[in-house]
Amino acid sequence: MDIKRVKYNLYWLFCQFELITCSYLMEPWEKVLFYTFNSAVVVMLLYTAYIFFAVHLGTAFQSFLHLLGNQHENTVSVVK
Repeated sequence: MDIKRVKYNLYWLFCQFELITCSYLMEPWEKVLFYTFNSAVVVMLLYTAYIFFAVHLGTAFQSFLHLLGNQHENTVSVVK
């Protein structure tokens, strides 16, 4: 893929984003606040999704092993 074409497509997507959010009407300091807030929200959502996805995968894997009959041994040993 041509580098100029990729740059053009990214610029076009950014222009579409500015049109959809009407951020092209904002002053530069407003854009900084707007983009900072939106970036922070997206990063928090991605982090939360990553954490919960890992937890749910672990739980699903343990349930799957339990259905197959491979029971996880207790970590506390029984003293006789």
